[in-house]
Amino acid sequence: MAQATLTLTLPDHVWIQQVSAAHPNTTFRVLAAVPDTETGFALVRLSGPAVEHALQDMNSHPQLTELTLTQRSDGEATVHFETTEPLLLFSSRDAGMPIELPVTIQDGRATVTVTGSRDRLAELAEQFDRLGLQYQIDTVSEQLHESQLLSDRQLEVLVTAVREGYYDTPRRCSLTDLADHLGIAKSTCSETLHRAEEAIIKRFVDQIPETTADESLEEPFV
Repeated sequence: MAQATLTLTLPDHVWIQQVSAAHPNTTFRVLAAVPDTETGFALVRLSGPAVEHALQDMNSHPQLTELTLTQRSDGEATVHFETTEPLLLFSSRDAGMPIELPVTIQDGRATVTVTGSRDRLAELAEQFDRLGLQYQIDTVSEQLHESQLLSDRQLEVLVTAVREGYYDTPRRCSLTDLADHLGIAKSTCSETLHRAEEAIIKRFVDQIPETTADESLEEPFV
């Protein structure tokens, strides 16, 4: 499975591009969303100094219907609405690729994270192109389940080490204390921790982004 984080530049004719560009200091976070046949429903939280003005623009926008304010406080509001232009939802639905929530949108740009097969990710790219959504790749990485990364024993020792304070600064648990707690030899404890740390650190380094902004989304997925 591959995980990709993308930045999308939304088309000018879409309400969220117009409203977020008109209020660049307001952040829109899509908390929940579901597509219908021709429309989409979403729960969005707005935050920033111009929330009231952004809400007014949303309320009067022809692409939004059934807008309901569900929460309001100083500098923040949550709204539920139906939209006739749910491009992200349609892209996700047609590609069979769920978009992870929340999605953050600010000043006409959306940050999106998706996880799935490379074929599905390539299909999502085609849907973006079809709907006029420009994108750039921020990160692409392979996702492994913890069971593929560490053995059961390594996971047990590592979790216990964290819980007992072995990795705290200053340490609340020495290697000897940890080995005694686990009922294993100090050398075994040390070697098991080292192998677990090696696997985690190498995976972390492998996930450091190497992509550039002008790369095509399809290229890493073929």
